[in-house]
Amino acid sequence: MLIPLLLAWTPNPALQAAPDLPDLYALKASVLETGTGEVIEHAVLLVEGGKVITVGEDLVVERGIPVYELEPNQVVMPGLVNAYTRVGVTGSGPSGVQPWMRASDELYPAAGDYAKAREAGVTTLGHYPSGNGIPGRSVVVRPMGASADAMTLKDDAYLKVIMSSSKSAKSSLSGGFKDADSWIAKEAKNKEKWDKAKEKFDKEDDEEKKKKLDPGPYKPIKEDPKATSFMELRDGSLKALISVRTAGDYLHLIDAIGEEKFSWDLRVVMTRDMNIYHVIEKVAESGRRVVLEPEISLHPGTMRQRNLPAEFARAGTPLVLVPRNDSISGFEAWRRHVGEIVASGLDRSIAVRAITLEPAALLGVGDRVGSLEAGKDANILILSGDPLEPGTQVDAVILEGALVSGEMNL
Repeated sequence: MLIPLLLAWTPNPALQAAPDLPDLYALKASVLETGTGEVIEHAVLLVEGGKVITVGEDLVVERGIPVYELEPNQVVMPGLVNAYTRVGVTGSGPSGVQPWMRASDELYPAAGDYAKAREAGVTTLGHYPSGNGIPGRSVVVRPMGASADAMTLKDDAYLKVIMSSSKSAKSSLSGGFKDADSWIAKEAKNKEKWDKAKEKFDKEDDEEKKKKLDPGPYKPIKEDPKATSFMELRDGSLKALISVRTAGDYLHLIDAIGEEKFSWDLRVVMTRDMNIYHVIEKVAESGRRVVLEPEISLHPGTMRQRNLPAEFARAGTPLVLVPRNDSISGFEAWRRHVGEIVASGLDRSIAVRAITLEPAALLGVGDRVGSLEAGKDANILILSGDPLEPGTQVDAVILEGALVSGEMNL
């Protein structure tokens, strides 16, 4: 018998407007994809207070708990997580180095694209700031909420960096760390000067002279937002997502990083004819995640096809897949496109994880979304069949336990 666990969680008020589902209920499905790579047949999923309580095979549900028994053909999986998108936000940013800027300042909860994203099965979005160079910081949102605060799961999820083979692109990154060093040195001198003045003040016995020597409370030098951002990279409170297009861009990136130690992942912009395959092994050795589209490319100068997502995965690189087109139509075709590269050689369990748990981990919210595990948000898709088959439709979408798209019947 299942005993519901009482979890310390306050539901998001904006998600309680749809009373279609009770606070406590169970789903029964012939097939459930957890997002971790595990596939459960004859699955039972218990939801309470917007959280997954437990999930397993042929579990017995306590009497009195409403049970939604799905059709034999229907499949359950976690809500999709898009780690790299501008859908729902608008505006264009300038080029340059502005690591203090935030995509969260652009949030507009009333944007109609959020409802369309939910209907496509996307329940978590990582919005990046627009612009070139180092345009700022991303924000993680649920596609629903009455205010920006209600939508936001995590701010400052990653610092967006665009790297190329140019000298200016390299100096944007390496120069940021130099600015941090310069600020630290100036602050150290400022503190040293104050310490000496304070020491002189403390040693003076003459009260009249002491009044003139009083340095007052310590005042740090003016904060430099650029330097502060790079200090955050160093101390681990901020990570980076760095975009490259070519193997040369990647080698320039490694040169620009030099001896600096900070957390970063790699965004590879897919093009029809690209040479990033030259550094796949080097990327795998670095242990970084790779974010790219589910697309077949061509070997340069030939018509030979390459499945770069599969090549990265075989090399041991954690994979994050994003829609080919950053649009609602791209969201709707996303699962189908992932299915195409699975048919061409990408491991299926890796592919499912690459659109659920892996992007959630990249965004820093993997402890909350991205898989159907006990204690996580009940972000659930009910599909008409295999998630990666071309004709499969989204029958229903559940966001934090609430039905936000489609229908369900007892």
